[in-house]
Amino acid sequence: MTETLLDPMALEDAVTLPTYSKPPVALVRGEGTHVWDTEGREYLDFYGGHCVALLGHCPPRVVEAIREQAGELLFYSNAVYSPVRAEAAQALVDLAPDTLNRVFWCNSGTEANEAALKLARAVTGRSRVVAFSDGFHGRTLGALAATHGDKYHAPYRAVLPETTWVPFGDAEAVEAALGSEDVAALILEPMQSMAGITEARPDFYRAIREICDRTGTVLIFDEVQTGVGRTGTFLYGEHVGVTPDLVTLAKSLGAGVPVGAVLVSDAIAATVKAGDQGTTFGGGMLAMAAVHATLRQLADENLMARSLELFDRIADGLRAVDGVVEVRGRGCLIGVQLDREARPVVGALREAGVIVGTSGQAQTLRLMPPLTTTDADVDDFLQRIATVLRP
Repeated sequence: MTETLLDPMALEDAVTLPTYSKPPVALVRGEGTHVWDTEGREYLDFYGGHCVALLGHCPPRVVEAIREQAGELLFYSNAVYSPVRAEAAQALVDLAPDTLNRVFWCNSGTEANEAALKLARAVTGRSRVVAFSDGFHGRTLGALAATHGDKYHAPYRAVLPETTWVPFGDAEAVEAALGSEDVAALILEPMQSMAGITEARPDFYRAIREICDRTGTVLIFDEVQTGVGRTGTFLYGEHVGVTPDLVTLAKSLGAGVPVGAVLVSDAIAATVKAGDQGTTFGGGMLAMAAVHATLRQLADENLMARSLELFDRIADGLRAVDGVVEVRGRGCLIGVQLDREARPVVGALREAGVIVGTSGQAQTLRLMPPLTTTDADVDDFLQRIATVLRP
């Protein structure tokens, strides 16, 4: 049990803005697929802090890389070159499709989406953006404008950039929205996570690639959740044979260290000059050490293939559980549709020592286990959820 002088939950509630509704759990330690709270209770974590813990908690290679870097140079801005930044960038583009050979570093997913939307507007000379119903792209103003939902927009509507919404998976609606050839960017999560882990048909992605090419529109894949191997390929577009013009990454990229990035096509990169984008902390040495270690482990241990194996084991097991209606997703980004409301099930699983997430669909759980999850962890999870869902 970890000794604390003050109740951390009461203290946090007293001095931070109440922007999150949190369960009564204060975590202090993590290792692999497990975390522990201030009371010493252990949890099997299949949520990973909003899809972040790609390699599990405190992965040794990432921890050691951060420790070593912290002892050498904690931080310097992009005003200078950095060996670790260069190595991380090379490792990232080596895993990306051939035409995405440049990187812009930042600190989060919403920043990455902001930068991508700015790049699209700059290269096209247009301002309007088309996005999809139920999509989520962040909460800073530019990214918020592309995030669907009145609850997000209401307080800020007067200052949000113009966005046109179309149904996810509807290529004809995209054709109509882009037909006037005044759209800077089409932005989408190729797999909508908060919407309950939903995908479109493969031909939809190929159709919108062709429409964007024909209308001079920049195609942006927001892979903040799907990217970095989580769905079984480094980027989701590989599943459907589509390479976008810009790809945004974050969450899994630093395996727990805050970092974001935009992968930029050669054609767009050729238009960028000094001063067009900027960031103080983006590309900082600690984050770059974490990224480099994460990407090396991802490749060295063949973890993208492992994520596909994990999906099969989890999905096959869940389909045999009473109360499970459908299992969706790829790799370690999984939606579980239940025959009941998901939120009480999340609470019951937490009481049973398992952390999972909800979604925008009331009856859908979200699972984001690490790619390092063992078969024993999966079997443990399946046993506990079967017990919780038992009539």
